[in-house]
Amino acid sequence: MKRIAALLQSDPSLHEITVRGWVRSFRNDRFIALNDGSCLGNLQCVIEPENFERELLDQINIAAAVAVTGTLVESEGSGQRVELQASKVKVLAPADPEDVKKTVLSPKRHNLETLREQAHLRVRTNTFGAVMRVRAALSFAVHRYFQEKGFYQAHTPILTGSDAEGAGEMFRVSTLDPKNMPLNEDGSVDYKQDFFGKESNLTVSGQLEAETYAMGLGQVYTFGPTFRAENSNTSRHLAEFWMIEPEVAFNDLQDNMDLAEDFIKDVIAYAMKNCAEDIEFLENRLQQEEKSKPEADRSPMPLKEKLEFVLKNHFKRVSYTEAIEILKSSKPNKKKKFNYIIEEWGADLQSEHERFLVEKHFKCPVILFDYPAKIKAFYMRLNEKDKEGRETVRAMDILFPGIGEIVGGSQREERYDVLKQKMETMGIPEEELWWYLEMRKFGSVTHSGFGLGFERLVLFVTGMTNIRDVIPFPRTPGNAAF
Repeated sequence: MKRIAALLQSDPSLHEITVRGWVRSFRNDRFIALNDGSCLGNLQCVIEPENFERELLDQINIAAAVAVTGTLVESEGSGQRVELQASKVKVLAPADPEDVKKTVLSPKRHNLETLREQAHLRVRTNTFGAVMRVRAALSFAVHRYFQEKGFYQAHTPILTGSDAEGAGEMFRVSTLDPKNMPLNEDGSVDYKQDFFGKESNLTVSGQLEAETYAMGLGQVYTFGPTFRAENSNTSRHLAEFWMIEPEVAFNDLQDNMDLAEDFIKDVIAYAMKNCAEDIEFLENRLQQEEKSKPEADRSPMPLKEKLEFVLKNHFKRVSYTEAIEILKSSKPNKKKKFNYIIEEWGADLQSEHERFLVEKHFKCPVILFDYPAKIKAFYMRLNEKDKEGRETVRAMDILFPGIGEIVGGSQREERYDVLKQKMETMGIPEEELWWYLEMRKFGSVTHSGFGLGFERLVLFVTGMTNIRDVIPFPRTPGNAAF
């Protein structure tokens, strides 16, 4: 059975075919606009009403599922090359028009918040059909890229006893009875009686485990769900999201930057080539939406131009120290237009600073590297102190227009003694990550990797403005519906 996307590109044929899909509209008891989710376009199915029972015609309503049999002919109307001359229509599943009116399946325009409240139906709309097709294409492109480069996918644990980021914002997993928790003498919960015999959580990252596999397989990547119990009710945060994390043995920081830039450009190019119709639609949608926004809040460039901007520009590589000097002397900082004023070296950069560097100063994607050790994770490789006596690590972040940070990575600390000292200094219990530390005793080599939040990538490629609109069923504070 051919999908509608393929049929719309086909030539007329005398062979009888059957098409299945959902009714988008039914005009004059004659023209059915049928969509099966394979593309934005609908297939026009033309029926002769006198050849069908009135009872059947009355069931061909918006959202009803139907099977239409007929021949593909050259379309007499404008807007499509071909149409289906129907000889038979079967209603597979009806949809009550009164019920449809109460949902996002009704043909009127709906705001995104209403669509989120009906996440089980929103993929049937043009906007979310387009977004989810782009998401699926990007997911395929991720695997395609790494597989063609000789990477092996590593399936890292979702249930874990370690905190890769040292942030503590983790979802606890337990089989203990919350109404009758076993306690130690000091009143703390006795997790030795729990399922895993210790306190366990949902993973925030597969990086640490992936590093161990890079040390055996050379180059690996993870692509799976991660979780953060961060109470951030913003348009950029989710409690459950997908992460892409390659780890490569023998790669230093420069190699890591090269890999990240090449990877991002490749998957974006794939989406632009294979989802051209959907991206065109999303660009037009974004332009209509932004007409009502103040000039300052609009995207710096149209969607396709923004994507081409990334593909055509070499990512500018700038040290954190240089970036701080640029920001300190910038007009928004001097005039106190930034919400977070940059006063001294060591400040943790915010999205407004990152976007200024990309959109206003360099006017190209930017990779910042060599961050202060104090604001980065324990596993990042320590540099020699700079001439000011300051400690930095071989970290790197990739900054994009309209979004700020999209990738975070680093060269990992391969030296046993240095890593042990850093864990002690940052209060990370050695008994929890003994295996990660011990790995440095057995042929530990220079190695690097990065993490890319998949939803951030989808957000960028689709031009959507809220991360809740690029994942099928968003998990956010106070919301685990569906």
